Amino acid sequence: MKKKVIIWSVAAAMTVSILAGCEREDVQERISLTPVSTVERKDFSFDINPATFDLTIEHEGVREQAAAPMPESKVTELKREADKVEWNYPERQMKVAIEKKPGYLDITIQSTGADRFQWPKVSADSYILPLWEGKFVPGRDANWKTFLQEETMTWSESFSMNFFALNKKHYSLVYILKHPFNHEVHFDTKDDIQFQLDHEFPSVNPDKTYGFRLYVADSDPVQIAGLYKSVLEEKSGIVTLAQKAKANPDIEKLYGAPHIYLWNNDLLTPEEINWPQWRASLKSSLYPWVSKLLAQYTEDGSKEFDTVFKQVSAQDHVEKYQKAVIVRALNQVLKLKELYNASVFQPSDAAARQLIQQGVAALSEQKLYQLNKLLLKSVLQDAVGPVEDWGKANSTDIVREMSQLGIKKAWIGLPNWINGLMNPKFVEQADRAGYLVAPYDSYHSIHEKENRDWNTAYFGDGPLYDQATITNKKGEKVKGFLERGRKLNPTLALPLVKQRVQSIMQDGIPYRSWFFDADATGEIYDDYSPGHPTTQEQDMKARLERMAYIANEKKMVVGSETGNDFASGVIAFAHGLETPVIKWGDKDMRVNKSSEYYVGGYYSTQGGIPERYRKQVPVKELYKHIYIDPAYSLPLYKLVYNDSVITTHHWEWGSFKIKDAVVERMMTEFLYNVPPLYHLDQQQWAKDKQTIAAYLKEWAPFHQLAVIRPMTGFRILTPDRLVQSTEFGSDLKVIANYSAADYRDEQGTVIKPRTVFIYEGGQSRTVDLSAIMKAS
Repeated sequence: MKKKVIIWSVAAAMTVSILAGCEREDVQERISLTPVSTVERKDFSFDINPATFDLTIEHEGVREQAAAPMPESKVTELKREADKVEWNYPERQMKVAIEKKPGYLDITIQSTGADRFQWPKVSADSYILPLWEGKFVPGRDANWKTFLQEETMTWSESFSMNFFALNKKHYSLVYILKHPFNHEVHFDTKDDIQFQLDHEFPSVNPDKTYGFRLYVADSDPVQIAGLYKSVLEEKSGIVTLAQKAKANPDIEKLYGAPHIYLWNNDLLTPEEINWPQWRASLKSSLYPWVSKLLAQYTEDGSKEFDTVFKQVSAQDHVEKYQKAVIVRALNQVLKLKELYNASVFQPSDAAARQLIQQGVAALSEQKLYQLNKLLLKSVLQDAVGPVEDWGKANSTDIVREMSQLGIKKAWIGLPNWINGLMNPKFVEQADRAGYLVAPYDSYHSIHEKENRDWNTAYFGDGPLYDQATITNKKGEKVKGFLERGRKLNPTLALPLVKQRVQSIMQDGIPYRSWFFDADATGEIYDDYSPGHPTTQEQDMKARLERMAYIANEKKMVVGSETGNDFASGVIAFAHGLETPVIKWGDKDMRVNKSSEYYVGGYYSTQGGIPERYRKQVPVKELYKHIYIDPAYSLPLYKLVYNDSVITTHHWEWGSFKIKDAVVERMMTEFLYNVPPLYHLDQQQWAKDKQTIAAYLKEWAPFHQLAVIRPMTGFRILTPDRLVQSTEFGSDLKVIANYSAADYRDEQGTVIKPRTVFIYEGGQSRTVDLSAIMKAS
């Protein structure tokens, strides 16, 4: 028996603290009722053995095991009704309730004293998992067995949505989690792939329950994702981009926009200095002062600068390496509030004198940088050009050329808010061109002492480092990123967010977007600190609250890392879902610098793009299969959120990063409606601009159409799974041919290898991505 259910959504405007997939009660504004999904919910019966928690499902006369049996346990208080079973495990200190409801099985598991419980343990012929964007995992596949061997994943981080599907022989069993908190997934690949969900009941959390809805569906990712979407809509609705754009029309600037990280960290470059004239300043008191500042306020110190400056003073020329060291030192001191020294600088410029008269300590950050530029200019004189021209090559020149090449929209991310404050004319020019400029911001880690090279992690000399950081259940402070500092408790951070944003924006710089590092990754914590015990749910809600503050109060287009669906009501875009960080723990990629797979360091000794983002590398064959092979990939997130959240690659894995996979990733950017992500500076732009412009000429108009439609279809068209199609709304379709052979579609059109074919209404076109790469 099949029951067809029409789900009606109460679509909500953007809210503070939306938890997609969980019960939500704080929807503020109600929009009109509209039918959004027609989903087939299959009827079934169930059988349970309470002693072993062995759960079986029967659908159309076929029985399948939904959960493997546990070791037998004593059962008490067993109650059976027509559609409901309850019992206790007195020795395990657990209570279970299972109830059949229309179209699904409701499962609630409660601790009556246990610290953790493992259930369910599942096996299947294959799995449909919302790992990142989505993955198809055959149960006997050698690649997945190797990758998942003894792997443990934290649910809230690794899975972008709260469901998993077991593809059995005749149908699928779909588990939808009631919440994403305190779950780990343990994989067993000794035989066929199996996994078990392990739930912890933290002492800081009074809620001692977890559970699932269990559905029967066809083994079809479209139906499974649609089922999950219908449950979200049934509970509280999905906030679409169109609804978000009603609150902030700047969101529409993302439609057809590539995502670009512009590395304009350095205002001065070696090319902008007249080095023969610069030598005239060698005896200036500036350079001993620069040395002292470097030693006191930078992580690298002054040793290298001192050595080079001594060398240059004894030469009649300046070598390339020496220029780089000197320019890096000047750029570093430009950012220091301690730069002004009356015995070193006697500027004649009226603007500089006026800023000094206001009191250097009282200057805003933006005005401080303006003063510092004028101070250096007062010593360097004609060795450098006018301060308003500093940094043009890596900023305004690129923006001007982007417009000239027909790039009408772009999201431009800055690695730090300083980059814009030091060069506000660039931000103003990009804003006038219609581009969104966003600073990178982070409240993930907090450092005890100020590090000017990691300014996001410093919040003053107050008690926050001791009193506002996260303590684990062992009583230890949780370390920050790269084992530096500590993790900051998000429930205590909102005043810091407001203070920082007000400080950055006080002079009216036109940032219209904001990027929050880590807030949408699902990296959340229970905090056992006696003064501020916090649950994972409270942690998550606090992250949403601060992003919503920027979105709603400051009218910014907000994005974050990864974009797991708990954040879907607040963010407009996310980086990392389509290509996540590839195997963080692989030493060949992260430690072994002689390896061909080494992704590069975080810093650039020559300025511009750091090696980690510029360097093109191959990836190991296993990772290529797991992360980017279309045979394993599924657009699960897009089938739910295509017209709600714009998702793209992690910044470590931009569109050009993976050697010998650029064309295939371009194809996926069409098939899945994904913005390309680029890293640019003057050098990289000169190298890639023709390719980027030619690609965007094809991609941008497609994205503008696809992003405002739900993804309505996905099909595997060949047995090798290398020809696939997606549909958006009712009149937009893409076919991507990843194979080495021609493919003939249902209309008889031949689609060549490594091309995409697009149907738009009654028209169609081919995009030959290999030809774009060759021509440019």
